[in-house]
Amino acid sequence: MTEFANTQLSAWQNFYVIVGSSGAALIGIQFVVIALVANIRKRTTADSISAFATPTVMHLGGALLVSAIMSAPWPSLFPASVALAVCGLAGLGYATIVIHHARRQTSYKPVWGDWLWYAILPCSIYAALAVAALFLRTNTQLAIFLIGAAALGLLLIGIHNAWDTVTYMVIAGSHGDSTKTE
Repeated sequence: MTEFANTQLSAWQNFYVIVGSSGAALIGIQFVVIALVANIRKRTTADSISAFATPTVMHLGGALLVSAIMSAPWPSLFPASVALAVCGLAGLGYATIVIHHARRQTSYKPVWGDWLWYAILPCSIYAALAVAALFLRTNTQLAIFLIGAAALGLLLIGIHNAWDTVTYMVIAGSHGDSTKTE
């Protein structure tokens, strides 16, 4: 790896430790919370879980994966670039599947905020991650900032969506309805 690239990446190590650790911890907390509120919520469909709960864990896992990729001791920027591009493209593909699940499920009618947080923002961030990965070797400094923003964006989407899912489960479970208030 070039000295410039090595210096650039090592300056971000603490950032990725924080983002990756946060993503991993929040994945665990999401599982615990869902298990705790499972008895008070009304039953939901697999499509609803695939559209609203599973993507949250995937986005937090994406933040963890990007952090791991950026923290790994790569011999050059090329393999890191390839790994990040694959991550971005796979995330983009997964986000389009989530849109399909959200449109197909019938237990809840998504509102504008749901489309923003569960479809538009994830697709945008994964696409930006893939593009930034392509520029990692040629425009390293800009790419590193975009990749960092993507990792942080996935973490923030995961936090928002985890909160959204848990509050919806508590409200719908305690009131027995499936309407969501903004």
